[in-house]
Amino acid sequence: MPDATVKSAMMRDRWLVGSALLSVVILCWSWIIPMAVDMYGRMKGASAWMMTANWDWLHVVLLFSMWSAMMVAMMLPSAAPTLLEYARNIPIKSETTRPAFRISAFATGYVCVWILFSAAATIAQRVMSEARLLTPMMEPAKPALAGGLLLGAGVYQFLPFKRMCLSSCRLPAACADCRRTGVVGAFRSGALHGLSCLGCCWVLLLLLFAGGVMNLAVIAALMLIVLFEKTAPFGMRSTLVSGGSLIGLGLWVIAR
Repeated sequence: MPDATVKSAMMRDRWLVGSALLSVVILCWSWIIPMAVDMYGRMKGASAWMMTANWDWLHVVLLFSMWSAMMVAMMLPSAAPTLLEYARNIPIKSETTRPAFRISAFATGYVCVWILFSAAATIAQRVMSEARLLTPMMEPAKPALAGGLLLGAGVYQFLPFKRMCLSSCRLPAACADCRRTGVVGAFRSGALHGLSCLGCCWVLLLLLFAGGVMNLAVIAALMLIVLFEKTAPFGMRSTLVSGGSLIGLGLWVIAR
């Protein structure tokens, strides 16, 4: 097959995968936003299932699905630079696997990490709800919980481990290593990048428990902070500002 034809086929595969990932993000937001709006409205629409008094397995699965959709909607856009870099680095001739399969496997590995985080967050929410630390509106029942989470997130911003993980997230060329060949290698590369992002962002995402799990303002703010840290030219230094701000806010909440 001529080089021009191969390049054209690869570009088509990359656009196809990119469109599919965009569709997934839009689909997740199209469920999360109406549910969040209804949560602070009549609570008779998309969020009605959250008001159950009996948290059976069906409702727990729905809660897990909600967390998974929220994590995909929040975190997949921030992985776009690495995903694009990975797509560009796929060799034109040396691979027999179609680029679409490898790009999809990389994205799947990344998403799987956040699905595992969603499972942990689901368990944490049910434990805190049973302990009456969260209200039925999925908000902190006591200011001390919100203040403690803010303080913890602020301190975490200054830790070397946070900066190491953020540094890895901000180097898409290093994360998008194509030396792992095949679909399995692509999945592993995506999962490793997901673990770097998890190490960077997991404490920040726990602030959903501080401001309200379904509070759109909190969701949007956290997504913007994560995106800013991972893509802004001075993102590494931004952790000092965000860390100090979170500690100050936590102390203010506790002092109230």
